[in-house]
Amino acid sequence: MQHQLEYVAVEGPIGVGKTTLARRLARSLKAGLVQEEAAQNPFLNKFYRSPASVALPTQLHFLMSRRRALRQLGQDESSRCWVSDFLWHKDRLFAELTLNEDEFNLYSEISAELEFDLPVPDLVIYLQAPLNVLYERIEKRGISSEQSIASSYIARLQQAYTNFFHTYDHTPVLIVNAAEIDFDECEQDYRRLLKQILTVQAGRHYFNPSAEPA
Repeated sequence: MQHQLEYVAVEGPIGVGKTTLARRLARSLKAGLVQEEAAQNPFLNKFYRSPASVALPTQLHFLMSRRRALRQLGQDESSRCWVSDFLWHKDRLFAELTLNEDEFNLYSEISAELEFDLPVPDLVIYLQAPLNVLYERIEKRGISSEQSIASSYIARLQQAYTNFFHTYDHTPVLIVNAAEIDFDECEQDYRRLLKQILTVQAGRHYFNPSAEPA
């Protein structure tokens, strides 16, 4: 049974296709789109080259920009539904990977103060893909700053996402095997995924296109 979604968040590690899916979902659901503006973070290029030197300002810039975006979502009545290509709670995942103990304690205090009035998704879509697929997609899309990301960092990030969503239970979750899906090109897989998205109401669910009936 289909139900009305008011807020859907798409998540997954770099290169997995979350922004592409979020844009297409927004069109299908006639929803407003909230995107993470990574290119606007003035510390990001240096972070990819030398993470420890600017880890804290990089993380705090993302934290503030995500909060501004979600506050706007909660106040803007121009759309009945919203889709974002990030989840607020995952911000901590990056902080745990990149900050030292003192920096993380400061980050945690700031994050706790900023979280109190943010909207909670009706559904989180978590996209998974193996490391070789992530590497290929990052190289293919050719964003210059991303080409300097250490493969070891991407591996740690992928494992952090796996650990995070193993215990995540704040909202319903749809876990998608995105290894073989091109969300712009594979119309049949996208339509089957959209159908499942519209029927998920509680709990943890899975979508594997190779195992789904045609």
